[in-house]
Amino acid sequence: MRMSHTVSSFFVVDPVSWSADWAWGLPLIVLTVLIHVSCLGLISQTVAHGSVGHMVGRLHPKVAFVMVVGATTMFASCLHGFEAGLWACAYRFLGALPDFRTAMLYSLNAMTSYGRTNLALGDHWHLMGASEALNGWLLFGLTTAFLFAVIQNVWSLGGRAEPR
Repeated sequence: MRMSHTVSSFFVVDPVSWSADWAWGLPLIVLTVLIHVSCLGLISQTVAHGSVGHMVGRLHPKVAFVMVVGATTMFASCLHGFEAGLWACAYRFLGALPDFRTAMLYSLNAMTSYGRTNLALGDHWHLMGASEALNGWLLFGLTTAFLFAVIQNVWSLGGRAEPR
């Protein structure tokens, strides 16, 4: 009986108190995923159709590999930082955290699921923090798949550039 009461109170009472969390969290997830995919697409076009193919042909394949994967990793990391900054701006706008520095640290902590800071959102915003962690999983999964594709692409370009 106690379990059914807990479950029913979750579905009846808590979603109403979490409505602001959902109203801010879900659009931020969609926005950051769209930004992420769009920017990864731009990076992909640069890698696939830009000067990278020519660079791989001119440089030693291992040097080209390190340069392309390193640059791609740097851009992807900056992209994650920018997206965490969007969440930090939302926390500041909502008054959930006292200043931007704290909001950014909290945001990076939540997005990476690092969990080592003593920062916490107020009870009212807990679901939004958990939503950001979910967003981080999605973004890091997309980045992992993208880096894997870049590695495969550069290896295949390097294989064509080497004399046989």
